[in-house]
Parts: sequence; structure tokens; C-alpha cells
Amino acid sequence: MPQAKDPLIVDIVSDVVCPWCFIGKKRIEDALALKPHIPVELRFRPYFLNDWIPREGISRADYLTKKFGGVDRYQGIAQRVAAAAAEEGLVYAMDKIARQPNTLDCHRLILWAEPSGKSAQMKQRLMDIYFTEGGDLSDRAVLVQAAADLGLDRDRIAALLDTDTDVDRITQEAEAAKAAGIEGVPTFIFGNLLATSGAQPAQYLADAIERAATERDKRMSAAE
Repeated sequence: MPQAKDPLIVDIVSDVVCPWCFIGKKRIEDALALKPHIPVELRFRPYFLNDWIPREGISRADYLTKKFGGVDRYQGIAQRVAAAAAEEGLVYAMDKIARQPNTLDCHRLILWAEPSGKSAQMKQRLMDIYFTEGGDLSDRAVLVQAAADLGLDRDRIAALLDTDTDVDRITQEAEAAKAAGIEGVPTFIFGNLLATSGAQPAQYLADAIERAATERDKRMSAAE
């Protein structure tokens, strides 16, 4: 059973190519700063926003046409998201994005970064590559370099990416999230006690952290 001193686990179900997940990650980190007295551990869980995209990815134009009916029809949405990102100090450079990737390998990298305590950094690096730099996350060389940027073993990551290691695990986790009813991301699950969907404001997320921590401690006290 968890002890009061143990960190509150916050599971974040999200995808690296979801712009609101990009924004939501910043907001949950800001929320942690608002509650420094509550120890929290963030865990990043996979989700496939576009599970129909092939492993090699497709052109951004083809993706926007299929999902939104055309590049021009997406512009209004993109501008609103870019403005929201800018308010958080993030850059959503929509015009730089040329390829829409399948994110299975991205989620594998995030998983492989966990043992070194760098899953959050890996998630951020991949999002920065995609949203800000316009990099192609379906390019193995880009993924290997992203891992190397964080100090992970370049050769080991390259070799793992050439295998099916953890493909089934990631796929099953992502499918389980949808089976559990998660349809919108990011979804934040606080200590398995409460959950919220969407890139909520930092204060809202901070309040959820406080409520979950209080409820957890109350339940532990009652069980003693």
C-alpha cells in the first residue's frame, strides 16, 4: 500500500503529435510548481491519435486533407492552437511540419528513457522536434538523434528501433486506453482517484493534485 510520503502518481495519457498534449504537458508541469509541498511522479502513457497512419508516415498535406478536409480548412484551428501554445511559451510552427508520423516508435523511446529518469525529457524533445522544428518523427535517424541528445546510448537505441521490442506493449497500452473510454487527450489520471481530460489550466490541474493527494491520505489513514 502507498505511504503518505510516496509521490502521487499522475498518469498522462497523450500522444506526441497532439498539439493540446504539447500544451497540456507544460500546464501539468506548471501545476506541479504551484503545489511544491506535494510530491508527484508523472508517468507518460501512450495513445495513438491517428492509429491509421502507416509506420513510415504520410505527408502533412495528405493527413490534413483526410482528417480536416484540406490544408486551408485546418488553418483556423491551427492558429487558435498556436496562440494557446504561445501563451505557455511554446512554439507551434505549423508551417514547418511536412510529415505526419505514426508515433509508435516515439512511444517506445519514451518508455526506454524511463530507467534513466528521462521520460519527460524524451517526450518534450520529440514534441519540440515535431511542433517547433518541423522534424520528421518517422525518420529513424531523427529518433536516434533525439535519444542521443538526452544522453541515451545512440547505438543501443538504433539497434532497438530495428527490432519489434515493446511494440506489442505500447500497442496494447494504447488500445487499453481507448477501451477504457479515453477518447480525448491529454487525459490526466491522479493517483487512480480522479481524472480529467483536456489541456486544463495549470491551477485546475494543481487543484486536482491537491484533491487526489488529500483523498489518498484520507483513505490510508482510514485503513490504519
